[in-house]
Amino acid sequence: MGCDGGTIPKRHELVKGPKKVEKVDKNAELAAKWKYCALSQEKLRRPIVSCELGRLYNKDAIIEYLLDKSAERPNAEAVAHIRGIKDIKELNLTDNPEWEGERRTTKGDRYEDIHCGMFICPVVGLEMNGKHRFCYLQTCGCVFSDRALKEVKTDICHKCGDLFKDDDLVVLNGTKEEVEKLREKMGEKRAKAKTKKSKKNKAAETVSTPSESKEDTQSPPVDVAGRSSLQNGDESSQSAVAGPSGSSTSSKDTKSSTASTTKRSIQDMEGKSEAFKSLFTTHSSAKRSKDQTSNWVTHTPYHF
Repeated sequence: MGCDGGTIPKRHELVKGPKKVEKVDKNAELAAKWKYCALSQEKLRRPIVSCELGRLYNKDAIIEYLLDKSAERPNAEAVAHIRGIKDIKELNLTDNPEWEGERRTTKGDRYEDIHCGMFICPVVGLEMNGKHRFCYLQTCGCVFSDRALKEVKTDICHKCGDLFKDDDLVVLNGTKEEVEKLREKMGEKRAKAKTKKSKKNKAAETVSTPSESKEDTQSPPVDVAGRSSLQNGDESSQSAVAGPSGSSTSSKDTKSSTASTTKRSIQDMEGKSEAFKSLFTTHSSAKRSKDQTSNWVTHTPYHF
């Protein structure tokens, strides 16, 4: 059937060979990693954060995920290791002056550079577009290229001046091997944090137990004192029943003793000066004479 009318079939039309493996476009792959959020697949916009594995996210998307983890998301596996806001770090990025972004209208009348990055290295000036290796510091969040860290070897951040160690460096959008190393490093770090918490809890328990034992040992004297006070109360009640006159005299004596101990005139103090004593109404200069005192009809609070 067919092949009539002078048509000549070709070999690839008659023989079916193995299917060609579809290759991923490198430009599209780089753009997806360095220009789009790994969770929401939206364009990266400030504030931009990164996890301990070096993936880039929009901070709004991460907060929405942490607020509602039960919601279905297409890339939920990319953030399964993020437990809270402490597992991410906001990046301190340097803008690329050549990046126009949405300000430029693509009309097709000029060349459009696909590899132009939104951010650059503040030391060397390399664009953060995936062609060069970039890292960020977990201490301050500043982002630098790997070339800058190799050329200028120092323990101080080039941008903000904070101290850092080699363990604080995290590679952004690294290879599979680098991601596996970062995952192992993350597991070790979390295990150390758990052991520290357990040690702190044990120390708190050991501190609380001796204090409780001290309270238990001090409780019997309190009971004895309470019993003695009760006994004294019984005796006082009995004495009150036996003789009310004796109780009244004892109460008067106690009142007089307390009054004598509490009341003390400032004018009798030897260490005070006359200028200080004259500030009070008990001083002789503050008292009025008989001529200055008013009649009882016009009695005022200033009458002494």
